[in-house]
Amino acid sequence: MSNKARLILEDGTVFEGKSFGATGEMFGEVVFNTGITGYQEVLSDPSYCGQIVTMTYPLIGNYGINRDDFESIRPYIHGFVVREHCELPSNWRNEQTVDSLLKEYNIPGISDVDTRKLTRIIRNHGTLKGIITTSDEPVESIMEKFQAPLMTDQVSRVSTKSMFVVPGIGPRVVLVDFGSKHGILRELNKRNCDVIVVPYNVTAEEIRRIRPDGVLLSNGPGDPKDVPEAIEMIKEIIGEYPIFGICLGHQLFALASGADTTKLKFGHRGSNHPVKELETGRTFITSQNHGYAVTLESVADTDLEISHVALNDGSIEGLAHKKYPAFSVQYHPEAAPGPFDSGYLFDRFIKEVEAVAKGAKANA
Repeated sequence: MSNKARLILEDGTVFEGKSFGATGEMFGEVVFNTGITGYQEVLSDPSYCGQIVTMTYPLIGNYGINRDDFESIRPYIHGFVVREHCELPSNWRNEQTVDSLLKEYNIPGISDVDTRKLTRIIRNHGTLKGIITTSDEPVESIMEKFQAPLMTDQVSRVSTKSMFVVPGIGPRVVLVDFGSKHGILRELNKRNCDVIVVPYNVTAEEIRRIRPDGVLLSNGPGDPKDVPEAIEMIKEIIGEYPIFGICLGHQLFALASGADTTKLKFGHRGSNHPVKELETGRTFITSQNHGYAVTLESVADTDLEISHVALNDGSIEGLAHKKYPAFSVQYHPEAAPGPFDSGYLFDRFIKEVEAVAKGAKANA
């Protein structure tokens, strides 16, 4: 069997390389991640559902895959593109290879690709549809497959199907799972929260029955406008509970507050994005993974104020509600992978939750 693979882009560009992972064919949106390490967390981040992920760092797989660094129960990516794929990892925590992991979940990979050239194409043209294939099918017939639309139901694919509890002795937090990374749960567990994880299509009434002290809106894949039921739910609960939104949760919070979102040319995906907190003037290095952003001009007519901005392109990285204890950030304070500089945001959320609970008791 040939170990050749091709990555074909909708603009007609063809990259030839070596196959690893599963054989066959997979279609998706081609994006790039600039992280130097953390490929296991990237592979298992549900926000990449439906995407073919290119790693700009040239050597991938050198420390293998271990049991503990997954950010979800399985990878949801549609393909993996690397310059050099390490077949013999060396690390004391290594339990399997990237190749064997991708084979388990029927995900194709391609190595020996000029990832610098590919990244430049994406930066110039914006994200493109792509197909990884190990077949010898002519390029002309593969190009016809690009007429198919990209998926729009990623959130329903990656969200939990039923409610479950991660018990704690602290404040009760509802975590709305739009494709939540395990890092968010870890941060809440560290703070002794009693966490109730609920599906993406939970209603405001179902949340009220849980009687939470606060609501956390998780990260997730795709276009926030593809999750209208979540926008309606958030509209109802703003002002009822302290809210903290992360990534997709940030965008949904913005839409529920009357702001708008737009697709970025090639998104922000990596572990070293500088973000400025306007209140303090401090710059934080952040972990990011998103293809959409809240538009600057749309915030003006809402009850939101901008709290953080990206220093690379000036886009909105954080919002705070002017009337209620509700805020959100576009980046990932739970890191995994990336720096933990922004973990203080979880402390801020818990302080708001405790302040509201204290005020409610005082008024009882």
